[in-house]
Amino acid sequence: MKIAAAQFTCVPADVPANVRQMAALADEARVRGAELVVFPELAVTGYEPEAVAARRDLWMRADDPRLDAIRASGIATVVNCAAAADGERPGIETLVFGVDGELITTYRKQHLFEHEQDVFAAGRRDGRFVFGGLRFSLATCFDNHFPELVSRGAADGCQVHLAASLYGTGGGEEELAAVYPGIAEDFDLHVVVANHVGPAGAWTGCGRSALSAPGGALLARADADTPMVAVAEVGQARAWISGAAGGGAGTPAAVRREHRAARPSGRRP
Repeated sequence: MKIAAAQFTCVPADVPANVRQMAALADEARVRGAELVVFPELAVTGYEPEAVAARRDLWMRADDPRLDAIRASGIATVVNCAAAADGERPGIETLVFGVDGELITTYRKQHLFEHEQDVFAAGRRDGRFVFGGLRFSLATCFDNHFPELVSRGAADGCQVHLAASLYGTGGGEEELAAVYPGIAEDFDLHVVVANHVGPAGAWTGCGRSALSAPGGALLARADADTPMVAVAEVGQARAWISGAAGGGAGTPAAVRREHRAARPSGRRP
């Protein structure tokens, strides 16, 4: 199965504009043969906690008609957004839609990073789903710094770990190169991370969305500057990055472990 990690520059608090970009990237991924595409953290609104806290119209539902263009893209999509939760705060929610646009599952971010704790409600359950004969686990950004979450997915038979994230310049590049290949190495999983590129709230997304093979080898990686999709075939080393061959060596294991233990410095302004 070919899987895509998509990155783009969100328009702050503009759901229609972001959905248009996501639908276009989903179409590109589908044309390149991908069956599933993963988008960055809070891609639907952009990473805009203050706007999300102030405007309930930015909170999504799985059946929200504003997501129709994504659901109609003809490819399975992993869409991260703000969504209504119990109480007065939204959750940072992942909605997984199938090829026909049906809702497969949802997952709410469990480990909220610093300022997120004042805006969002944390989730309390893990995310799993089966698609195309593979079993997937879900996590969102800071979740991936907690090995016990990933360990539960691996123990439950998951083969592919999907992460919607925001890592910024000024440290995020090193963390991306450490955390996600490290998960692939430590838990023998394929790992897909979709990151922002360009302005993202108070940060500048460092791009480099990527797919890693079990053991940590890099299969495909996007660049640091461009909206694009990185596509790789799960289980094989052949890869495409917006139509060009990609790949490369992962960060040494000791360095990866050091970064995984740290708080995500690239998330700070």
